[in-house]
Amino acid sequence: MTATTGMSRDEAISLIEAATSPASLFGRLTGADAQREYHRLARLVHPDASLAHASSADPSKRAAGAFAKLSALWQQREGSSALAAVGDIANLTRLPAQIRVPGGLLKLARDPADGDLIGREAAALRWLASEGDKEYLPYVPVLAGTRRYVDPATGITRRANVLEELTGFVGLDAIKQSFPGGLDPHDVAWIWRRVLVAIGFARGTGLVHGAVLPPHVMIDTARHGVVLIDWCYSTGGPNPGTLPAVVARYRDWYPPELAAGYAPGPDFDIYLATKTMLALIAAPVPRPLAAFAAGCTLASPARRPRDAWHLLREFDDLIERLWGPRKFRPFPEI
Repeated sequence: MTATTGMSRDEAISLIEAATSPASLFGRLTGADAQREYHRLARLVHPDASLAHASSADPSKRAAGAFAKLSALWQQREGSSALAAVGDIANLTRLPAQIRVPGGLLKLARDPADGDLIGREAAALRWLASEGDKEYLPYVPVLAGTRRYVDPATGITRRANVLEELTGFVGLDAIKQSFPGGLDPHDVAWIWRRVLVAIGFARGTGLVHGAVLPPHVMIDTARHGVVLIDWCYSTGGPNPGTLPAVVARYRDWYPPELAAGYAPGPDFDIYLATKTMLALIAAPVPRPLAAFAAGCTLASPARRPRDAWHLLREFDDLIERLWGPRKFRPFPEI
């Protein structure tokens, strides 16, 4: 008799919520025994399972969170070499050798209910590749394909994207952790410029990224490259309508007008990008930069800048007045 035999859904959710490591759930179980334990837990807490016997408040939300955590802990147990990254809604794992996409990553939503967001990303990346200026495609990920993934625990089929892996890039959330006191504004200026390029490129095709936040801005510190990732939140172009979701841990960064049914305009990406850049700079932020940022984050969306290309020209003029002609500056060692 195993730990989960006879366990209720609520008990399974509580067990997973309290877990601090794979050992908390699977103990010394190995091989098929461990896999059976994982499958039992997954069936109990899967968001698509019946909620008839769930007594907890908002059970679907708790179950989705527990299922996501269970998936992450299982992947951690099975070997971190396959797990490349854990995002807001999805895990990225390196593809097995039999899938012939060199350097490919499989992006799969942890909660099957987020499959529509995976689909939005695929549509956005195809749109950018077909409708955008090819000069700026290095600013966005390469979609190598899409797949259908059958969850071995539940048999449910989910959508997945196959993305080319970004070698040598690191997210701004990790940069912030490496430099908790902040960066010299000189070292943020080139990132800021390139983020505006990415936003302007997307907007030229009618797309709003929808989540220009630290984990979604990847930089190559050696070559000063920038890639804007995670187009799951995009609107416009092939994804018309309202903002589909927000990144919960950055909810306070969003503009004040955000509400149900909110349809972001061209100012939206600029607003979030500005918040992201300001969070990188060591205090005190130089006054001219602070004034520039204040103009990009005004409370009224009608008064914010909407043209990233025009804003880039303003930014270039500003930093030239501050520091003179631009020149390459090696990024500090991480």
